[in-house]
Parts: sequence; structure tokens; C-alpha cells
Amino acid sequence: MASHRRPKQPNRARVSVLTMTAAAAVALTSQAAHADPQTSKKSVKEKVDKLYEDAEAATEKYNGAKEKQSKLSTEVENLQDSVARGQGQLNKMRDQLGSVATAQYRTGGIDPSLQLFLSSDPDNYLDRASAMDQLSTKQTTALKKIQTKQRSLAQQRKEASGKLKDLSSTRTALGKKKKEIQGKLSEAQTLLNSLTAKEKAKLAAKQKRADRASSGRADLGDVKPGSGRAAAALAAAKTKIGSPYVWGATGPSSFDCSGLTSWAYQQAGVSLPRTSQAQASAGTRIASQSALKPGDLVLFYGDLHHIGLYAGNGQVLHAPKPGASVRFEAMGNMPFQYGVRVG
Repeated sequence: MASHRRPKQPNRARVSVLTMTAAAAVALTSQAAHADPQTSKKSVKEKVDKLYEDAEAATEKYNGAKEKQSKLSTEVENLQDSVARGQGQLNKMRDQLGSVATAQYRTGGIDPSLQLFLSSDPDNYLDRASAMDQLSTKQTTALKKIQTKQRSLAQQRKEASGKLKDLSSTRTALGKKKKEIQGKLSEAQTLLNSLTAKEKAKLAAKQKRADRASSGRADLGDVKPGSGRAAAALAAAKTKIGSPYVWGATGPSSFDCSGLTSWAYQQAGVSLPRTSQAQASAGTRIASQSALKPGDLVLFYGDLHHIGLYAGNGQVLHAPKPGASVRFEAMGNMPFQYGVRVG
């Protein structure tokens, strides 16, 4: 027989617990839905900034490899030209010695003592014999010169071969570093693309405000530059405020960080190395930030992968990162290492 009992009703305490649990779940869900976009936006920006920083560090290594490639290419080309010229000189020396040997063979088939016995003019023969001795001495000297030239050419060929191997490995490293940079920039772009249109607009507006706030209106104080060249370099860099950051660029319309500093000092008649790490040794080190003067080079981060020009009053003029323009910025925004005063 089927039971007709009425189902047991939940007591009030149980209903209250269930209701509270459901309400809490709804509240948490609502809170998460409300907080996630903001958390996501902040997280994306942090990750993108880190990727840009990594890309800049890789860019300086790429710049170094590119400079090495250029130097090696020139050295290899010069060595190959030298070897070609040397081989031509060696061939000429051999031809000259061969001509003398051929002439001797044609005229010297009779034993010297027999030639003297048969000669109708012994005095003339003795003069000729003396000349032949002198010629033999010249031949010996020529042979020694040929041997020296051969050794020199062999050494140059060995050196050229070694530099060609270095050049090949440098090109390989250059390609890898380029892929690394492009990979990080692509990853950063993918993260930016994950944001909503509204979030992208906010980030873009923030970037524009940062660029606009530094477009020549920074308070730089009244400290004088350390030298006329430093003043000229800083003045040149100021004319590039607003120019975009582009990795590997050295101007005049776009720059990376060391590209800007090397370009600026070039306008002042000073040739700086290509990378930030190499520029760190281009002058007198200034350990204290308070001792800096406008136009000094300033280096940031432990591996010195970022560099700019000290502008005065705690401000640096630099090419910051992808997506940003050449601008003034407070030095406190980055980990300052030391300055360099270019002589």
C-alpha cells in the first residue's frame, strides 16, 4: 500500500541557514563579477609592463649583437681584401723568381769550371761569375720574402676564418634575440587585446596624459650642465620629445633608450657606444643622484638595460618603452644605479 504521509517540512533554522548561504553565494558572485574586470585590468597592465621591460633588456642585447656583427663584417672584409692583395703580390714575386731561374737554366748548362777553361776571355767570365753570385744572393733574399709572405697570408686566412665563424654565431644570436623581442611584444599585445574597449581606452588615455604632462613643461630647476657638450646633447634630445619608442631605432624620428642618448651626444660631436651597458663606461661615474648635472647619462636597473639623460630636478629625459614617446619622467619611477659624465 502506498504511503500517504505528508512530506516533512524543513524547520525554520534550516530554512534560515539555506537562505543565508544562498544570499552569501549571490553576494560573492556579484562581488566577483564586479571586481574581476578591475583586477584583470591591473593584472594585465602589470604583465604588459614586465614584458615591455624584458623586451627592452633584450633590445639592448640585440643592439650589442648588431654592433658586433657590423664590426666583424668590416674586419672580415678588410682581411679578405688584404689576403687578395697579398696573394697577388706573392704571385708576382714567384713569377719574377721563376723568370730568373728559367734564364739561368737556359744559359747555365755547362759546369762553371769548364766554362772558365774554355773561355776566350777569362776576365769577362769572372766578372759574369761574380754577377751570378750576387744574383744567387738576391734569389735567396727573394725566396725568404716569399716564405715570409706565405706565412703572413696563412695567418691572415686563419684570422679571417675565425672571424667568419664569430660572425656566423653572432648572426644566429641576433636572430634569436630578435625573435625573443618580437615574442614578448606580441605577448604584450595579446594581453592588451584581452581587455575591453573601455579598459583599452582608459589605459591609452593614461599613457597620453603621461606623455602630455612631460612635453616640455617639466620643472627642471636651474642647475647648469656639466659641460658644453652635455648641454648640447640635452638640448638635442629635447627636440625629440614626443618621438615614439621603437626597439632598435637610433633616430632621427624614433628611438630606443640607448638610441636616443647616442643620437643626442652625436649632435654634440661625441660618439657613444651603441648599448646602454657600453655607454655606462663612456665617462666618469657619478654614484650619487644629488651630484648629477643636466646632460649626464643616467642608468637604471641592475643589468643597466635602461638609460636616459639627466634633465635636472630629479627628472630624466628618455625613450621609455613601446607604446610611449620620448618624455621627461621622475627618476624615482625606476631603480637608479648611477650616472656617467661624458668628458
